[in-house]
Amino acid sequence: MNIEATKLELMNLLLNTQKESVLEKIKDIFRQEGSQDWWEELSKEEHQDIEVGLKDAENGQVKSHRDVMKLFDEWK
Repeated sequence: MNIEATKLELMNLLLNTQKESVLEKIKDIFRQEGSQDWWEELSKEEHQDIEVGLKDAENGQVKSHRDVMKLFDEWK
């Protein structure tokens, strides 16, 4: 079953239920999923890359947006 069919099936179940406890459980699931920190979803390598970028920025090893755009214009 594809995701669209699953969504339709769930919508039908939601519309037809009269059990408030079921609806509250579903709301809780969505709240839990929405509260996950995006940082936790990143891989170890992505964490390391971000840390390197932050250290570079702290040490002034950055380029302005204008300088980067000039490089792209030259590359075209």
